[in-house]
Amino acid sequence: MDKKRVSRIAVQILIISYGFACLWLFYHQSVAELSAAGATPYQSDLPLHISMIVEDGWYYSFTAYAYKLLYLLFGGSTAGIAAMLAIVATATVYATESLVCYLGKYTDKNWYTLLLALSLNLVMPVYLRVVGEYRYVSYQCGNIWHNSTYLCMRLVALITLLYYFRLEKKYRQGITWKEWCVFALLNILCTGIKPSFLVVFSPIVGIFLLVDLFRHVPLKRILLFGSALLPSGLVILWQNAVLFGESTGNGIAFQPWYTFSLHANITKLAVVCSLLFCICAVAVMVKQLACDADYRFIVLMSVLGFLEALCLVESGNRSVDGNFLWGYSFCLFVLFAVCAVKWLQLGKTKLQGALRVGLGLLYGWHLYCGLYYFVNLVAGASYWMK
Repeated sequence: MDKKRVSRIAVQILIISYGFACLWLFYHQSVAELSAAGATPYQSDLPLHISMIVEDGWYYSFTAYAYKLLYLLFGGSTAGIAAMLAIVATATVYATESLVCYLGKYTDKNWYTLLLALSLNLVMPVYLRVVGEYRYVSYQCGNIWHNSTYLCMRLVALITLLYYFRLEKKYRQGITWKEWCVFALLNILCTGIKPSFLVVFSPIVGIFLLVDLFRHVPLKRILLFGSALLPSGLVILWQNAVLFGESTGNGIAFQPWYTFSLHANITKLAVVCSLLFCICAVAVMVKQLACDADYRFIVLMSVLGFLEALCLVESGNRSVDGNFLWGYSFCLFVLFAVCAVKWLQLGKTKLQGALRVGLGLLYGWHLYCGLYYFVNLVAGASYWMK
């Protein structure tokens, strides 16, 4: 075997190891005892999600039906749910590689595209205790291992985003009904798991379609393509009734900076530390980003996700849960992917070489913080770890 193939196999072994570590983590999260006050070993949202389904029969997400089925198939054990989530986490690495190859226009998947994808599934905010004492809760992040619905949504959202990019290139000449149905079903599935992706994705799709209308793209093409998002609206209505119905006492309020400031010591710096590499990469490569529609789409989606997370909060008993952060978390995930690809494609002049090294050090800092956090989670730490 040649060196490239051996190197890819070596990276795949790392990914398999990551998958088994996730299996260990998710199983111990699923059986963790959360009744004690304060942070407990393997603390996560997973036992609550399972309890709401098995004991309360509260179905607010498509994942609930999968969890209930796996719980019954495994004789009341949570092992099947943990295995499903580990498979999802592993598959997300390969979906991330597909995004990396698309954004970087790589024709072949190599060991370095797979290694970059794995690293993107591990990066975390730059941790400075003076800014925020909790490594995850004080910041915002695209890699989250304590919330199972986000994990499942992120995988389907990546696939949906890639399929959108594919169709966007051809819809002006026409798409088939099969393609329309696949796109619509992906959006329905993703929204049914968690609506967070649709609320940051669909408005930007609408903006790009409106621009195409002014560019004299046929209206029927625009309406056909855009209509694939409409069935997801029915899912949103169902979820709205479950989550914000009159009997729940919950609603949506406009409170800028409320969620970001809950656990950070220096709120605005915590926002910066969460995406320090991306801020510097965009500043360095703004011209390259500006001339590529796909990059503009992701950056605009990230801005919208940030504004939603910044300004919106749930009123009622979920006001401190930060549920408007999930869409922004996915945006951060793909924004890191965009910036990492562009970083590796910087030119070879002395200035560009220096910029590449500087950005590499920042990316390495994010990766170190993520590895430290993940290893401690697997060892039993709460997601509230410092």
